[in-house]
Amino acid sequence: MKRILLLALALTSLSATAEVYRWVDSAGKVHFSDSPPPGSAREVMREKDASAVANDQVSFAARRAAENFPVTLFTTSDCPGACKKARELLSARGVPFTEKVLQKAEDAEELKLLVGDTFVPSLRVGKQTIRGFEADSYNNLLDLAGYPAASGTKPPAAAP
Repeated sequence: MKRILLLALALTSLSATAEVYRWVDSAGKVHFSDSPPPGSAREVMREKDASAVANDQVSFAARRAAENFPVTLFTTSDCPGACKKARELLSARGVPFTEKVLQKAEDAEELKLLVGDTFVPSLRVGKQTIRGFEADSYNNLLDLAGYPAASGTKPPAAAP
């Protein structure tokens, strides 16, 4: 009887759909959890509501790397083609990232502290930074952080 009860509980827990939350804490670290985030969390998304970085569209390796080494791309609104190339590289690899568009003096000061000046694009992966865009350097830093080399996103379902 105990075995049947345990089996029934196990099957019930497997069939239940758990919500996954994604949020950014005050230090800029990305978190994934099955419990709601604290009130101070920013950029909160639930799996059902998150179209850009839905849990079922990002590979496990990319989610794990994002927890340990969050990626921030620093750009400006008038950034030349290098910012576009940086975005494309991150997207092609399936890397969840935050783009910080420099709009205020505080944003520029933050970037200046990271890379020495306000050069864009600049990339921060965890605590490491790269000034400018060079595909090989970006890929190397992302590889070291554990991001998959190819996009881990699932292709969209074909229309009937």
